[in-house]
Amino acid sequence: ADGPRGAVLGSSTCFPVTMARGASWDIELENKVGQAVGLELRAQGANTWGGVCINLVRHPAWGRAQESYGEDPVVLGKMGAAVTRGVQENAIACVKHFAVNSIEVARFKVNVKIEERVLHEMYLPHFKMCVDADAGIIMSAYNKMNGDYCGENHHLLTEILKEQWGFKGFVISDWVLGVRNGIKGFNAGLDVEMPACWRFQMLPFGIKLGKIKRERVDEAANRIVNTILKFEKNKKNTYPPLQELYKQHNELALEVAHKSIVLLKNDKVDGGM
Repeated sequence: ADGPRGAVLGSSTCFPVTMARGASWDIELENKVGQAVGLELRAQGANTWGGVCINLVRHPAWGRAQESYGEDPVVLGKMGAAVTRGVQENAIACVKHFAVNSIEVARFKVNVKIEERVLHEMYLPHFKMCVDADAGIIMSAYNKMNGDYCGENHHLLTEILKEQWGFKGFVISDWVLGVRNGIKGFNAGLDVEMPACWRFQMLPFGIKLGKIKRERVDEAANRIVNTILKFEKNKKNTYPPLQELYKQHNELALEVAHKSIVLLKNDKVDGGM
């Protein structure tokens, strides 16, 4: 199920939008939101939530700005990690969109040219916090980074995410246009193409031609299966009826709404309002 205002599934509780929740700066409350979402996911038969959107908001016109917590890596990381931990008490959290994805109209083609220091100081710390919170899935972004699509970017998916950070889960593409060259994307560290294997149909040919190593196939398979098995252990035999969950979670949503309200006060000063 998708997100980020709750489980996009059936008749789930609708929480205040992520940008509002970020304004609360209440990490414990955001953890409770994650717990609620995880319960409603499982109660309706889902086991994964694609709602941890932590892209750095650089411009208010970005179409997904309301899905993120704000423009500060610390806020993004702390709140994103909190909701990740909450969800993952029952289901798998998918953190997105990895990385440097902060533009709308040109997101399928823009090439973000970025220096390594800026990348690690501004655009990656919040993702690292979610990896450290044991996120099960990372979703790659549509855009290019330094010449390669993020879903085909070996430096981003393998060197940084899997090797430097020690990420143990698996990597999925964004939907439909998240990978263009299946063999390149797979070798770069992409484990699953979403929502179906259109470009990944090339993988058997890549294996036959020697362009894909058996070790890489084993790695992807192990990451996927081990992650699913790990989180299926969290699954309870039964979950509370949805109507009972709704009553509890509606009260939580109201509390979140109250704490998300931010009032700005302009004091009178000489020459001003």
